Amino acid sequence: MNKKANPIDRRNFLKTVGAAGLGSVLAGCRQKKEQQEPNAVESDVPKTPVQDQVAQMPKRILGKTGVEIPALAFGTFQVDVDNQILLRRTLQLGVKFWDTAYNYGGGNSELGIGKFLTKNPDARKDIFLVTKASGAKTPDEIEERLQTSLKRMGTDHVDLYYGLHQCSNPAWMTDDVEQWAEAAKKRKLIKYFGITFHQNMPSVLAAASKCPWIDAVMFPYNFRSMQDAELQAAVESCHKAQIALIAMKVLGMGQKIETEADKKLVKQFMDRGFDAEQAKIKLVLEDQRFASVCVGMKNVKVLNANVAAVLDKSELTAADKVALAEYARSTCNGYCAGCSYICDSTLPDAPYVGDIMRYLMYYNGCGEHDEAKRLFAQIPATVRRKLPNMDYRLAEARCPRNLPIRDLITEAVTKLT
Repeated sequence: MNKKANPIDRRNFLKTVGAAGLGSVLAGCRQKKEQQEPNAVESDVPKTPVQDQVAQMPKRILGKTGVEIPALAFGTFQVDVDNQILLRRTLQLGVKFWDTAYNYGGGNSELGIGKFLTKNPDARKDIFLVTKASGAKTPDEIEERLQTSLKRMGTDHVDLYYGLHQCSNPAWMTDDVEQWAEAAKKRKLIKYFGITFHQNMPSVLAAASKCPWIDAVMFPYNFRSMQDAELQAAVESCHKAQIALIAMKVLGMGQKIETEADKKLVKQFMDRGFDAEQAKIKLVLEDQRFASVCVGMKNVKVLNANVAAVLDKSELTAADKVALAEYARSTCNGYCAGCSYICDSTLPDAPYVGDIMRYLMYYNGCGEHDEAKRLFAQIPATVRRKLPNMDYRLAEARCPRNLPIRDLITEAVTKLT
């Protein structure tokens, strides 16, 4: 982490920001009781600014751009127009890297940011603002979504634009998209161009490493996925090409909640003074190839815990890393690795298994029931009707994680319809 950060220990930081102890504060999305509580009210937020009381947020270099960004990015997936206190709190704690998307909350995430920037116009210069062209593949679609996003957020530019969002196929990285990206930079609508993806990560990363016009990539990288040698090779290719790497889904949420393996992992970190979720964040940030980790934060309590994890100077021990690797292995049959090309090849009439697994994770792991249902409803109705009666045996036989695909799809249809 950046050596400019002022020294501070974990205990003093938690005391300063008023974060709760282990067991009541978790970093990122989780299906715990406090996640179901209303967002913080004004009285929950200290009246005195904390910039002088806590260390500055560490910063890292965004690949070949040379610009510095916070090591922790604020994932606004769960933000809407009513989360104004949370937005202000991120700035107080130095989390000035805001990551949103055209489709988050059906547009409400961007509208919430726009409301904040309208009331606090001076804050815009301090924020590294990022959004995504959800669902766009052609330059015309990318342009249309960008213009809508700029209007929603009340800004004339974004700092990093993921013009290809959920880019599961290298074929999407066309010359036309490259030309659009360069033109958008010249028009000063965007400063940098990137892509994001949840599926087929090694092949997409390998292709991106050969595209010098791509400034940044964001993809799931966590204690689970980092065990994949093919993915590691692709990550290194992008790193050598000086393409900025930003990790998302760093908590590696799966479908199974509160197993014996989960309890064992919690015990591993209890004596260290941080919880398992904070340990997962620290593990990814110990990989210096990554410029930042993007974590969804629903309330002030979760924000405080995530910031504490990033500011904490202690390193994970070898035993900690072994515990996380063992947990990844013991729970792999509840976590989709995003190798959707395998499922798609066996189910050509329903190439949505990877997406459905992700939506079910939002429902089960994050407690985002309405959003999971909204996303599932975007799958063509003709496909949704077929899902319960399809033959998943070949997909299950080829799944490298031995997922019970049929059972999970059945569960998704039941919960998300």
